[in-house]
Amino acid sequence: MGYRVINGKIQFIGDFQNYYNSGNKKTVNKKESTNFDSILKNKIDKKESFIISNHALERLKERNIVFNEQDMKKINEGINKAGQKGCKDSVILYKDTALVTSIKNRTIITALSKNGSEGNVFTNIDSLIIL
Repeated sequence: MGYRVINGKIQFIGDFQNYYNSGNKKTVNKKESTNFDSILKNKIDKKESFIISNHALERLKERNIVFNEQDMKKINEGINKAGQKGCKDSVILYKDTALVTSIKNRTIITALSKNGSEGNVFTNIDSLIIL
């Protein structure tokens, strides 16, 4: 479970699924539901969104790191650039924050502040994006 950022705004992934399963709709058979899910996934343009994992969200809260809508759009641009270059796992340096990111899955895995990252070693990454 995580959060998706679409057009710079954080959206909880479970909100739609909870509404959909809460009885606020007519009963739909499994085949129709599968078609709806695939249409929904295709409609969300992946280049305009990314996910912040629960782990990363907790680290952002613990370290008092706050991003505004403009920051989120800038991070998304960084993910897009990395994807265009064929990157898979990257560290995105933005302001005083390091974001360990799965470019392939468009997911921020964890976040470190400049002060808290001293002495850390980043492994299993293939690229560094400086924004």
